[in-house]
Amino acid sequence: MLNGSGTFDAIAARRAFGDALLDDFPFDAFVSKTITVAPREGNPPPRLWETPAGMINSIGLPNKGLEGFLRHDLPLLAELPVPLVVSVMGFSRDELANLVAHVAERAAVALIELNVSCPNVESGLVMGADPDETARAVERVRPLSDLPLIVKLTPNATDPPAVAAAAEAAGADGISLVNTLKGMALEPLSGEPWLGGITGGVSGPVVRAVALEQVRAVAARVDLDVVGMGGIASGRDARDFLRAGARCVAVGTESFRDPAAGRRIAAELDSLVPTATVPGSLHREPV
Repeated sequence: MLNGSGTFDAIAARRAFGDALLDDFPFDAFVSKTITVAPREGNPPPRLWETPAGMINSIGLPNKGLEGFLRHDLPLLAELPVPLVVSVMGFSRDELANLVAHVAERAAVALIELNVSCPNVESGLVMGADPDETARAVERVRPLSDLPLIVKLTPNATDPPAVAAAAEAAGADGISLVNTLKGMALEPLSGEPWLGGITGGVSGPVVRAVALEQVRAVAARVDLDVVGMGGIASGRDARDFLRAGARCVAVGTESFRDPAAGRRIAAELDSLVPTATVPGSLHREPV
């Protein structure tokens, strides 16, 4: 059980609850907020819109940048009692390489998540929406580290299994999906876009069926471990993703409603294990 990147602030949680958080940490591994080379302030407000079955966020990846992360956040995250996954995103392959090279040399880092959901300034294409762009990104960073490399895919691609296969061929060790779906909300009276960034990422139970199908299709296409996510809010949801071919699952939006969701969902899943003895049973169905 992992957290979705950016959905659980372990540093703030420890500040609020003290070392008790370390004794009963809600996840089996922790994924950092996605970091970029330069600091980012993120999108202008409003940044969130609640939907009947989830939310739309237009956060814009605010972060301290690579230097700020290494200096301020990493020492605190290194104290967590679980493996640390650092999520990185670059606007070019050289930026990705810079991030991976600096992050990988830190002993506290167990895995690297490559977020390829951003536009590549070199081509104008969203890296994760195009198999060739994804392959080139993975090929650029793969020689820089022996750490496991997980590629996080966007669900907004035309053919996610093809993107996953390209990442596998380029040397990725795992695939995580889905990221948020692209959406927007309008202000009821004016009809103007509600979010400061105009569009945002849709998440929560509303995306679960889409996420489940994409996990099944990707797991059927590649021989890599798959991290499944997208609207998981219960042990039954988690079991569905495992049956669809995921090796493990991540909880995101549900943590906003229930900060202990990871622990609760894991307990619910444990109670269902006798009826979920064949995880990945859909793994090799035709795509």
